[in-house]
Amino acid sequence: SIDLIKKSIGEEYELILKDKLTFMNVPFKDENILRDQGYDKTPDLLLTVPIAIGDHVINWIESKASFGDEVSHKQYLREQYWSYWNRFGSGLVIYWFGFVDELAEQTLDKGIIIMDHMPSKVATLF
Repeated sequence: SIDLIKKSIGEEYELILKDKLTFMNVPFKDENILRDQGYDKTPDLLLTVPIAIGDHVINWIESKASFGDEVSHKQYLREQYWSYWNRFGSGLVIYWFGFVDELAEQTLDKGIIIMDHMPSKVATLF
C-alpha cells in the first residue's frame, strides 16, 4: 500500500540522517530509545549534545521524506513540532524533497529551523 511505501522511504531517510550524524560524531537518541524512556511525543532524533548550525542551537531533528508545503507544515507544527519545542527547545526540521520558501521564516525566530538537508559542517556545543 502507499502508506507502507511512505513509511519505508521515511525510514530510509532517517537512516541516512543517523549515518551522517554518526560520521560527524554527533551523539543522539532515536525515537525508539526515547519511547523506552517514557516520552510519548518524540522527534526522530534527540541530540545528546546540542549542535550549532550557523547561529542556531539545535537540540532535536525531525526528518520528513516529503516536500514541505504550507498545509502539511501547519499540521506538523500543531501535532509534532511545537511539542518538541516545548519539551526539548529549538530544533531542526529537514524536508528532504524541499519546502515552500516562506515556511523557513515562519518559525525561525522561535527556534525551529527548516532545511532540505543535513549540513555537513556543524559545531558541537559542550
